[in-house]
Amino acid sequence: MNPLLLTDIEAAVRESWGADTTTPEHRPSWTAENPARDQCGVTALVLHDLIGGDLLRGEVHVDGVRTDFHWWNRIGGDFEIDLTREQFAPEEVVTEGTVVVRPERINRLREEYELLRSRVLRRLDETAARRGR
Repeated sequence: MNPLLLTDIEAAVRESWGADTTTPEHRPSWTAENPARDQCGVTALVLHDLIGGDLLRGEVHVDGVRTDFHWWNRIGGDFEIDLTREQFAPEEVVTEGTVVVRPERINRLREEYELLRSRVLRRLDETAARRGR
């Protein structure tokens, strides 16, 4: 049995993003030129499903004012994985993350999370099948 690589997981996530997996209020402004935009929460949850570890949340600041939150992952105590960091413009500054306990039930963005998760799992199954598992 060949294990999946982190690059397989990253590719599956990036190939699975779409306007329908982003935050609904930002959906009209989502573009393929910046596909990571507003995908951080659902992406961090899907990665947490796949690799465990900690969920991290930081604040997004513009000119010193918090405009949003940003979510990413940490595994092995020190190794941070952030597949959506490139979404930010130069004036958007993300603060250091703090560990957030995963909610027992996902209410906000549940449909987007479930859609992204199903797409990622399907792509990972396809990758495994190509490798002859």
